[in-house]
Amino acid sequence: MTRVIVTGACGFIGSHLVPLLRTEGFHVEAIDVESGDITISDTWSNLPAADAVVHLAGNAFVPASWKDPAAFVHCNVVGTVQALEFCKKHKANLVFLSSYLYGNPESLPIRETAPIITPNPYALSKKLAEDVCRFYSSSFGLSIAILRPFNVFGPGQSDRFIIPSIIRQVLGGREVKVEDLEPRRDYIYVRDLVLAIRKALSSNAPLSICNIGSGESYSVAEIIQMIQDALGSHLPVHSGNSRRKDEIMNTIADVSAAAKLFGWAPKWSFAQGIRETITSIQKEV
Repeated sequence: MTRVIVTGACGFIGSHLVPLLRTEGFHVEAIDVESGDITISDTWSNLPAADAVVHLAGNAFVPASWKDPAAFVHCNVVGTVQALEFCKKHKANLVFLSSYLYGNPESLPIRETAPIITPNPYALSKKLAEDVCRFYSSSFGLSIAILRPFNVFGPGQSDRFIIPSIIRQVLGGREVKVEDLEPRRDYIYVRDLVLAIRKALSSNAPLSICNIGSGESYSVAEIIQMIQDALGSHLPVHSGNSRRKDEIMNTIADVSAAAKLFGWAPKWSFAQGIRETITSIQKEV
């Protein structure tokens, strides 16, 4: 039985990944905040040997990164270094969950070879963590898969994010308020993402970097309409027409690398993911 350590196991993505891996026969050591600080070596020295580490833990959410850039860089970079040191010690593989790092793309769809841009502290921390992964792969021979998910959504996601926020507003039955209706994003359903992580665990390549997305994009306006249609709602929609500085207007992932390296492709349509997310939130209210 393959032993896998999953950091951030109780988070949004981890809560979907851990049950999947256990169902498939993996022995999962689930690590969360109660297990200790991932940036401290003592936390890792208390863990049992493992065949692989899936490193999900870290600080997320771009607006929060501007309030404390140092905390984001420390947690996301030093935490990754500690995960890599553990892998080096136990000859374990690593699957590292990175992020979208392309800023305003020069062309669509976006390939992994596109220029890396770090317009906020969160993106910077993930880029630096990727650099550390490259170093450990080339210098110590570790097998590392870096996954760059685009906009993840699904059951259990915080209301700070656009899709659960809109769903709860529609369920509230009054109106829908957003800052801007136009930006488009490639949304990847969380169940598809965890399947990609599962596939990546089977790779023994020295270093692989893959986008994880759907290959499609939807605007905020289209998302609102889809959610309203699913719920049979016709609430008024109000936009603040407030565009963020350096707003990215469209993202579409080229996911051919993940197909080639891991045999992965998204299975869930955006509409299916929206319906599943609505159902999950309805059970909470």
